[in-house]
Amino acid sequence: MPELPEVETVRRGLEARLPGRRIVAVDQRRPDLRIAFPPDFAGRLADRRIEQLDRRAKYLLIRLDGGLVWIVHLGMSGRLGFVEPADAADPCADPHAHVVVTFDGGLRLVYRDARRFGLMTLAVEEELAAHPLLGHLGLEPLDPQFDGAALAGVLAGRQTALKAALLDQRLIAGIGNIYACEAMFRAGLSPQRPAGGLTRREAGRLAKAIRAVLTEAIAAGGSSLRDYVHADGGLGYFQHRFAVYDREGSVCPKPGCRGTVGRLVQSNRSTFFCATCQH
Repeated sequence: MPELPEVETVRRGLEARLPGRRIVAVDQRRPDLRIAFPPDFAGRLADRRIEQLDRRAKYLLIRLDGGLVWIVHLGMSGRLGFVEPADAADPCADPHAHVVVTFDGGLRLVYRDARRFGLMTLAVEEELAAHPLLGHLGLEPLDPQFDGAALAGVLAGRQTALKAALLDQRLIAGIGNIYACEAMFRAGLSPQRPAGGLTRREAGRLAKAIRAVLTEAIAAGGSSLRDYVHADGGLGYFQHRFAVYDREGSVCPKPGCRGTVGRLVQSNRSTFFCATCQH
């Protein structure tokens, strides 16, 4: 599933081309994805103008004129990609192209999703903060306010394993399996530690590592492992910089450490870490 860096990369790709464009037509080719499309989805989008592209956790928030917000989640295999006006190819020939949005000037935005675990819905700006998809989400790890104190605050008293806490979207929004593993490695913290047992210094170290990993991943265009691509069809390349994720059996890359990268299963997810230098 795309994590925060991948969704942010897609957002930036859309932001480079969509603000100010008017939606001419929406071809909705099925009644649902992971959830049903809202009533008159295509009709409510038609003739709206794109004002702003935002992100909350792993959700894209496409703000339109009149206070309407188009919410998109890519799920496991969802892709948003442009089709240029001069391109004669018909995106609707692709059986996995479920939504095709045409803008003024002929530019098209196509949503493809082989597994249909993504979603699209609509909301009004005034209700967005309490929306069922968004209202429960926790701290944004790239917000300026996210630091060791903020992280320690949401982890306080929690006996669950640190890895599980980092994946809990109610605590910290947008972090997934890849970047949780990479951040804990950088911070030198075991994924099996009780989340509420971090010292103030350890929480500060972890918050700094989370921000650094996410920022570097965004700069690299995210990680392309299976289905993820940019809006222009390009691939991310942060996967070439993984220190521990999917590196089981490799020599620990931390200078001076003689350990190897191990793997354990936590909540049905693989965790990669070095037991020698992560405590």
